[in-house]
Formats: sequence, structure tokens, C-alpha cells
Amino acid sequence: MTLLVSAGAGLLYTRLFGIGGYLTSPIYGIFTGASALGTDSLLRRSPAFARLRSGPTLIYLPVAEAIMLLAVVVGNSAGGLACWALGLADWSLQEAITPTARAVIYSFVVSSLYVFAARVRDLIGGEIFLNLLLGRYHKPIEIERVFLFIDIVGSTAYAEKHGDLAAQTFMGAVFAAIADPVREYRGSVEDYVGDLAIISWPLKRGIAEARCVSCLFAIDAALSRDALGWQRRFGRVPQIRAAMHGGPVVAAEIGVDRHKIAYFGDVLNTTARIEALSRTLNVSYLISGDLLARLPGLPEGIAERDLGSHRVRGRDQLLAVHALERKRDRAAARSVA
Repeated sequence: MTLLVSAGAGLLYTRLFGIGGYLTSPIYGIFTGASALGTDSLLRRSPAFARLRSGPTLIYLPVAEAIMLLAVVVGNSAGGLACWALGLADWSLQEAITPTARAVIYSFVVSSLYVFAARVRDLIGGEIFLNLLLGRYHKPIEIERVFLFIDIVGSTAYAEKHGDLAAQTFMGAVFAAIADPVREYRGSVEDYVGDLAIISWPLKRGIAEARCVSCLFAIDAALSRDALGWQRRFGRVPQIRAAMHGGPVVAAEIGVDRHKIAYFGDVLNTTARIEALSRTLNVSYLISGDLLARLPGLPEGIAERDLGSHRVRGRDQLLAVHALERKRDRAAARSVA
């Protein structure tokens, strides 16, 4: 998608200003777009730049814009070098790699707009962003999805001890840490409700290769990996509870001034009941028997434990649930017992 947009921007430049060719301009556009978006991606993942972003805006913005401008110039020069090397234009090497002021300004504006759109996409989720653009859920439709509820254990007690501001900082750091695993396993963060994150997948994608389960344990690993860092920053290592369930829900675009895609149905209510049941059963990770039966198998190193059927509020039928745990954790528990 990035390459197509960048090539299109190159063609538009030729169309608007009559400069360049219909073969060389897309090459310039592709190299410039790749450089700008790649730079933005690296900056967003850079711990040093994260510290800069958390500082004064008057310092962060000029630095960010200067870096983006440099990326545009480098991209333009790389595109010119490619055109020169391929013999696509009758330019000297110096002319090919030296961008004009007009080309730099145009590329900078287009790259900034595209990066802004990418940021919005990341903010609300790639799948939601695309569906809003396409207007897929203007009318409610029924679809099947997998839902994973992630609840931060002890957030209320943390707020009582350290204050709401510190608690929000802590929860924000936890939610930031789960972003990469969700992205890696092709999920979408649908919403944050207090100390609860709601993650979902289209049903076929979520159960394929048991992605929803792999994502949960990747989140678990991500939170455990930097235990010393969490202790140093917040005085504790985050612990989570999780509940998973899937099935048919109604999806609809709602809102007037602020649009969002919302899901409605018994599946969401049941997932919430499973999350509450995890507290009663004193188990960290639960999955419904219905969803477990639809998985092709569990990821390597992960086991399930049948916890039987339970009656939950708002549901007439008994609900079968299973605990999910690492095999090594189960073996350790048995050896202690």
C-alpha cells in the first residue's frame, strides 16, 4: 500500500508540474515514501525518541520535522540514483541525486500527510481505519470474531496507594507493551475500558494457528521480560487476567462527531462473564470450551486444563471453561504440590 501511494504521488507531481517522466516520477515517489515512512516507524520504536516525545512539544516538533525533511531528501536522492543507474533519464549523476526545492517541499507535504494517516490508523487500529474508510459498517451486519479481554490485576489498589495519575501512567505503559504482540499476531485493539483492553480478530484469522492464544502468551512474555525495569519504574511487575471467547456479533458504525465501530451481542457479554469467572476460580487465563473446540490445536508449550461447566450471570446454559497455562508452569506447580 505504501509503495502504491508513493508511486501515485510521484505521478501526481509530474501531472501537476510537468516535470519528470511517467516512469521516473513513480521511482522517486517510491524511494521517498519508503524513506519517510521507514524513518517514522524507526522513530516511534526508538526509546530515545520516546523520551523526546514525552518532553516539551516545542522541542519535539522541530526535531521530528527536521528528521522527516532529511528522510525526504535522502529518499529523493536515492530515487534519483536508481533512475540514473537504470539509464531511465538523460541526467548527470549530480543532477539525478540533487533534489530541487519544489520536489523536496512537495515530497515533504505528501509524506507528512501519509505519516499522519498512518498515525491515525495506528491510533484506532488498521482494520477499523480501513472499514471506516470503506463504510463497511454503515448498516449493522453480523460477523464472527474472537475476543480477548486483558485486565490489569491490582490497578485499583495501585491507584489507591499511588494516586490516579501514577495509576494511569502505569496502565498506559502496560497497554503500550501489549501493542507489539497484538500487531505480530494480526489482532486489533478495539477499545480500552478503564484497566481493561479489548482485543479481537475475525474468527478465521484468530483461530488459524491459534493466533489468539499465541498473542496472549506473547503479551505475558512481553510483560515478564523486563521485570527489573517495571520494578524500577513502578515498584511492581504487571500481572494480567485474560478471557477468550468467540462467535457471532453485530458490527455497526456508531457516533456522529466521533465515529467508531462497535460490536454488540452475547459473545461480548459472555467474554466479560468469563473474565469475572477467572477471579472466582483464581485462574489467570481462561478460554471458553466453545472457542477451544474450534482451535486447530494449542501453540507449542501451552496446555489447557478443564475447569468444568459453570453458571454465569445473564446466561441460562452452563458455560464450559478451560484454563490456559504454560506446560513448564504446570509442571512446577505439580512438583511443589
